[in-house]
Amino acid sequence: MFKAAVVTVSDRSFRGERPDSGGPLVAKLLKDAGYEIAETVIVPDEQPQIETALRGLCDEVGVALVVTTGGTGFSPRDVTPEATISVCQRLTPGIPEAMRYASMQVTPRGMLSRAQAGIRNGTLIVNLPGSPKAARENLEAVLPTLAHGLEMLTGGPADCAALPL
Repeated sequence: MFKAAVVTVSDRSFRGERPDSGGPLVAKLLKDAGYEIAETVIVPDEQPQIETALRGLCDEVGVALVVTTGGTGFSPRDVTPEATISVCQRLTPGIPEAMRYASMQVTPRGMLSRAQAGIRNGTLIVNLPGSPKAARENLEAVLPTLAHGLEMLTGGPADCAALPL
């Protein structure tokens, strides 16, 4: 079982003007997949605050996986991808590529996602869209494979030649 954290990036949810529906959904999907949810946080669409949250979860809380929801679109305040790139030492482009591919099977607007994924020390960070529907679709596209990546990242026994169940 891996420890995970969920970060909701939303000005309105941070200010209490709108309930956070994406974060709890992502946390439930992760929990249902066997992850232990160590922490959930809500931050505004401010790059320094997103970066601080990501660094804290990776470096202090020490989770294996951080999943963000929100801030991946074209709005001028959508800066989650930039925050993620800023804190990561290595990017993992296949994850957002797979999510965009899966999303485009539902809507051509899936190509507009600017989501990123990367590694900070021993933690994988994955960006999801803010829409609960899109967050679910994107996470479900990659969730079956994330555990294998986390096994490799944490030095566990990961058989790369074995086929997924």
